[in-house]
Amino acid sequence: MTVIQTVGIAGCGTMGAGIAIVCARAGFKTVVYDTRSEALAQARGQTEDFLKKSVERGKLAPEKLQDILGQWTSTTEIGGLAQCDIVIEAVHEDLKVKHDLFARLHRVCPGHTLFASNTSTISITEIAGGSGRDDRFVGMHFCLPAQLMKLVEMSPGLNTSDVSFQSAWAFCEALGQRPVKTQDSPGFILNYFLIPFNNDAIRLVEQGVAEPAEIDKAIKAALGYPMGPLELLDLIGLDTELLLCEAMHGLTHEPRAACPPLVKRMIAAGHLGRESGRGFHRYGDTKMFGA
Repeated sequence: MTVIQTVGIAGCGTMGAGIAIVCARAGFKTVVYDTRSEALAQARGQTEDFLKKSVERGKLAPEKLQDILGQWTSTTEIGGLAQCDIVIEAVHEDLKVKHDLFARLHRVCPGHTLFASNTSTISITEIAGGSGRDDRFVGMHFCLPAQLMKLVEMSPGLNTSDVSFQSAWAFCEALGQRPVKTQDSPGFILNYFLIPFNNDAIRLVEQGVAEPAEIDKAIKAALGYPMGPLELLDLIGLDTELLLCEAMHGLTHEPRAACPPLVKRMIAAGHLGRESGRGFHRYGDTKMFGA
């Protein structure tokens, strides 16, 4: 079993920044890697805002705030992850990008380091095939917003060793998350339902059936969801949604997984979601969800 003390997060977009909070909050040394220094600075600011709001809401003891921030460090150099016991990848849903990243990680990380991918659609076995250590490779799909959601879908690849999977599972439990084992299948459990469901909501907007706010209101009121599908899409980012749809539709050929044309028009207009200030809804700031 790999003893995990230091965690690396590769990629600090919305998902990576949220996973970093989960790890630092659980007491692990957490190193966040991104080539964009401005993205790291934004993630740090969002983390501080989120934790301060958690204190105000009585969900975090005030004395814990600085402890958690002290566990959170960042780097723009891949070598900054060299001391990590596990590295969780949270970059774009692009197999080549992930292979390039893990090939570089394999050169700088020690042999015991576990690799994990947060992918929700690409095969864990395929990603692991470019990592140089497919026996120590695990799927760990956190759910947005990671700092609030407990579910983590855990998936072994075909060559993942039992010891590696058990180590990653124990780490997930130590984070205070709720792991669920799934097979290495497109969309796993959650996105197998969510991608077609969210696309249906987009198509309702395309057809003029209702405004986004009304669709979100209906879903929350009738199904008890804390967030409507179009609010969730704004959080995910429309550019990310396009990649998710292309990956899942390419593998399954499920018609409802095909990305609706409206998404590409919104991306072309720069309406990417919360991060850009406008998606299906408008946003006055870029604070992390929950802050």
